[in-house]
Amino acid sequence: MLSQDLARHAELQRIMGFKFRVQHRLLKSFTAFAEAHGDEYVQVARVLEWATLAPSAQQRRNRLLTVRRFAQAVAAEDRRHEIPAADALGRSLFERRIPHIYTADEIAALMRAATCLKPSTSIRPLMYETLFGLLAVTGMRISEALALQLDDVAADGLIIRQTKFQKSRMLPLHLTTWDALDRYLSARRRVGTLDSALIQARRHPIIP
Repeated sequence: MLSQDLARHAELQRIMGFKFRVQHRLLKSFTAFAEAHGDEYVQVARVLEWATLAPSAQQRRNRLLTVRRFAQAVAAEDRRHEIPAADALGRSLFERRIPHIYTADEIAALMRAATCLKPSTSIRPLMYETLFGLLAVTGMRISEALALQLDDVAADGLIIRQTKFQKSRMLPLHLTTWDALDRYLSARRRVGTLDSALIQARRHPIIP
């Protein structure tokens, strides 16, 4: 019963454009735990029992809130599902860190430091210099940059595929960025690896 409710809930989330990976993994763990105890519906006591198995307070709260959102969804169709209170395990003490906005000088220093990475004869120094520069001038997420393929470099810019909402977008590039990217692409193509990734994050071949 619960696993069937979860399957429908997960499918709806994906149709709406959410990746729903971490949440799905947690909810599968919860439903397996609850069904092993014979539960057919979400029960507050079982949610708290399962949530408190996590090793840290933040993980326990995350478990609770993940099941709470699931319970709210399925309770809309069947009131036999119980919805745990958001503060059932106490109030969160989590404080969001203040993001650091890099200045132009800091970005330049970071890129200079990248050129000193070892081994100096590999593509690694140029790759990280290019990566940091692209992140700075385009505003890409790091996951988007690492997912770029050689074929994603188009005449009009960079094609970002499979974004947060499963859509693609084009990132136009300034002429100076094109110059730096062309220099990297020239070296990237010379290394001759079978991997088509633009950024060789795991392997650092020697540039011939």
